[in-house]
Amino acid sequence: MTMINSIPCMIMRGGTSRGPFLRMSDLPSGQDAQADILLSLMGSGHALQIDGIGGGDPLTSKIAIVERSSHAGADVDYLFAQVDILNRRVDFTPNCGNMLSAVGPYAIETGLVEPQNGKTVVRVRNLNTQRLIECHVPTPGRQVCYEGNTSISGVPGSAAGIQLSFLDIVGAKTGALLPTGKACDSIEGVDVTCLDAATPIIMLDAANLGLSGDESPAELDGNSALLERLESIRRKAGRSMGLGDVSNSVLPKPVLVCAARDSASTLCTRYFVPHRCHKAIAVTGAIAVASAVSVPGTIAHRIAVESGRISAGECLAQVRLEHPSGFIDLDVEHRQGNASDIARVSLIRTARKIMSGTIFYTASTSPGETMTALQAN
Repeated sequence: MTMINSIPCMIMRGGTSRGPFLRMSDLPSGQDAQADILLSLMGSGHALQIDGIGGGDPLTSKIAIVERSSHAGADVDYLFAQVDILNRRVDFTPNCGNMLSAVGPYAIETGLVEPQNGKTVVRVRNLNTQRLIECHVPTPGRQVCYEGNTSISGVPGSAAGIQLSFLDIVGAKTGALLPTGKACDSIEGVDVTCLDAATPIIMLDAANLGLSGDESPAELDGNSALLERLESIRRKAGRSMGLGDVSNSVLPKPVLVCAARDSASTLCTRYFVPHRCHKAIAVTGAIAVASAVSVPGTIAHRIAVESGRISAGECLAQVRLEHPSGFIDLDVEHRQGNASDIARVSLIRTARKIMSGTIFYTASTSPGETMTALQAN
């Protein structure tokens, strides 16, 4: 037996992702009950998510849940949910920096934050990682401005730039920048860097897997042997990083890196989410890679040094990463020149409000129905 219900919803594009934005106060308190609703909203269980608003792709099967914060240093809380397309599974463990791009505008649009004239800084506490992010939203005339001349790779056209500054990103999930205690480990005979900055990743040199590193997402997704090997390495890395059994989690994310193709770039990347190659790169994944560039011994540092993009021992403040849709620029601020002590990482994204209204869902009351909600911190 099912019941049809509805809640207020705003659909927004944040960076290179898109999804519904909801108020936490409109949802039940438990994440299992929340997951049941989110699965219905997105239409999970069908490759096209035809019975919901998901787009049949991990980048468009995301949900942002926002509410006024009780934290002294934050204006709003943001809980991110990655909704599985085919399975009844919702992962609340990762953060999504692209969806975060629209959290500031959403908070202002819904009255959670009072806009200032010119620019409004929205302080966001991410509940997935318990970290703070400053969102600098353009608000001329105390109104959110979405139009502008800022272009980001992976999104057509241009829009108003929104600066995101991620604070104290080290050890977001594991408590350490290098959770295994090493800058480089060997898993199944392959050198990997296990690193946690904004999000846990495992970094591999593409050449060690017989790849050039600039293959298209379609090529990589079509390489079943590669995907199986990456998943096997990812699961073992997850245990080594203290994350336990990650077979049903999207963390850690695998990242393939190689020397940059353009002289203005630092590295070339291919980021997985985790079983398909991202058509661009996740913001949090980009932050992790950018943080690794200056850390001696990491695969990112080694390749950057060997390709002449950085000198050994240098803390690189500006990092440009190539990805399948173009590039992303990041500013990395280190404390007192310490490569492992990262104060903040900033970057520019864009967002757009697509629709605002009421969304309908069916709440299952059948005791036989099962689903999995992987819990945030």
